[in-house]
Amino acid sequence: MSEKTPALRLEGIVKTFPGVRALDGVSFSVMPGEVHALMGENGAGKSTLMKVLGGIYQPDEGKIVVGEEPAVMASPLEAKSKGIVFIHQELSLAEELSVAENIYLGELPRKSFGRVDWTSLYAKTNAILDKLKVKFDARTLVGELSIANQQMVEIARALTVDAKAVIFDEPTASLTDAEKVVLFDVIADLKAHGVGIIYISHRMEEIFKITDRISVLRDGSYRGTVNTAETDEEAVTQLMIGRKLDLSRNENHHELGSVVLEVRGLSCGDLYRDVSFEVRRGEVVGFYGLIGAGRTEIAETLFGLREPSAGTILLDGEQTRIHSPADAIARGISLVPEDRKGQGLVLGMNCRDNMTLPQVDDLKAGPFVAEGSEIAIFDQYRDRLDIRTPGWKQLVGNLSGGNQQKIVIGKWLSMHPNVLIVDEPTRGIDVGSKSEIHNLIRELAAQGYAIIVISSEMPEVLHVSDRIVAMYHGRIIRTFTSDEVTEDNLIQAISGIGVESGAQVA
Repeated sequence: MSEKTPALRLEGIVKTFPGVRALDGVSFSVMPGEVHALMGENGAGKSTLMKVLGGIYQPDEGKIVVGEEPAVMASPLEAKSKGIVFIHQELSLAEELSVAENIYLGELPRKSFGRVDWTSLYAKTNAILDKLKVKFDARTLVGELSIANQQMVEIARALTVDAKAVIFDEPTASLTDAEKVVLFDVIADLKAHGVGIIYISHRMEEIFKITDRISVLRDGSYRGTVNTAETDEEAVTQLMIGRKLDLSRNENHHELGSVVLEVRGLSCGDLYRDVSFEVRRGEVVGFYGLIGAGRTEIAETLFGLREPSAGTILLDGEQTRIHSPADAIARGISLVPEDRKGQGLVLGMNCRDNMTLPQVDDLKAGPFVAEGSEIAIFDQYRDRLDIRTPGWKQLVGNLSGGNQQKIVIGKWLSMHPNVLIVDEPTRGIDVGSKSEIHNLIRELAAQGYAIIVISSEMPEVLHVSDRIVAMYHGRIIRTFTSDEVTEDNLIQAISGIGVESGAQVA
């Protein structure tokens, strides 16, 4: 295979599902030693195209060529045997098995009479784990690992074969900054050895840092390929969604109402301590900080998932105790969780049932749920939030990430909450849907909702928040108004600069 021959290419791929043409004659290629980004909004066809390449789906039309050889990917194992390795965004690990067994699943080294060669298995696995600089070993049960470390196990699978091309699907979604550095080193090493890398991510800063070319899909069709060094974020975004986005800071200044939620001296063991803040009607308060700062744990306490060890919660000026999510819901507090698929949705249920799940008891007519009332609620919030789905019967698991997030938000809005908490509102969502979610948050604030937004993305908190609470090691370091905050003072606050040396916590 010459240097000018793609490591793999897909030509004229067509894939149709009932009522949807997911891929419409898409062609795509990756060269040896190239990092090629595949971008597009959720629902643009990226995952479907990669599932065709990975043997999960069979194309209706088109062909796949690996090197110079036409290939039929009848299954994921066949794709892997041809050197195509898929590292999924959604973890596909067996939690009850060890790290080594997961990495070499289906390909365990054998001794005589078919016995597993455990010594060889553990040695090979630990050699791979050493490259990834992780702190667990081959014998560790996957179920005992954090989500971030489970993602590293997924990545380790790519290093077990003589890969022609490796597909990374949102690989950094659950990684820390230190783990991202290791991942990018792994990608650089694969690139240096002539492996073609297909990199799928919504994170523009990563795309412009590590890729050579960018190809864009929109509505199941190929929209073009550009050299990364010769383009910019705005041009790629327009190629993806066909319009410009408003990426400015929040400068909406509408009249704020009374204090809805007030927290005084709230603590929860070692997770966070002496936390005090308030949220007014019509206000968006953003919580920003590094992983482990305590932001999500505060939200879980307000929603009744954790018991505080000290402090007071007041709603509309009255002290209240929240012992469970049922208590929180009854008091008008709703939580859109960070993990929408694992905690916010039942993926095997339809859109209507997901949206009305918290209020099923209130919708009963005798012993049965009033279907007409459920459909009316779904229709109302589908239109209000512009949820794109063929109808209420569509399984939530089949929706794009942005539309799934809107289902979760609609579920809680239909309960008419006093306080809406949104944890990582746009994680894993494309730039177009991200802009829609941001606009929705601002619109809800303008309608009088009191909103808490927890985010790890600085542009996001700057864009949607009226005030920003900066946290470090379980403490509020400072609260900024949108007028006074800068990127520099926000980074200093969440990094604890000045705090460790004895500076006063604001």
